Amino acid sequence: MRTALDLAQAAAAAGEVPVGAVIVDETTGEVVATGANGPVAGHDPTAHAEIVAMRAAAAKLGNYRLTGLTLYVTLEPCAMCAGAISHARIGRVVWGADDPKGGAVVHGPRLFEQPTLHHRPAVEGGVLAQAAADLLRRFFRARR
Repeated sequence: MRTALDLAQAAAAAGEVPVGAVIVDETTGEVVATGANGPVAGHDPTAHAEIVAMRAAAAKLGNYRLTGLTLYVTLEPCAMCAGAISHARIGRVVWGADDPKGGAVVHGPRLFEQPTLHHRPAVEGGVLAQAAADLLRRFFRARR
């Protein structure tokens, strides 16, 4: 999660909402891929940190199925990212700060609890939550 926080800080420095993501192989502990928010610079509304990391992991592994991997992300995933996580068959999702407005795991639609969902990863929230929330707070405070 500390690496994800570093990526989030880099995103903030680039003018992006500070969210970072790291995908780790659960068996080896190897970092498979990383991502930072990039919608503004990339003119891409889908360039959330989780999506960027999943695209990189899929390219590296040569497979869109990302089974056996854990996604660490600094903010609770939104509905778009949660859907992509399910489609990729990520085994576990760990996030820092909850997102009461835009989150879709423990807030909003609670996507991974939907009975029609094909894959439900294990989830854990609140890891280094204060650090992740503080980074977001500072970013948005500076924007106001």
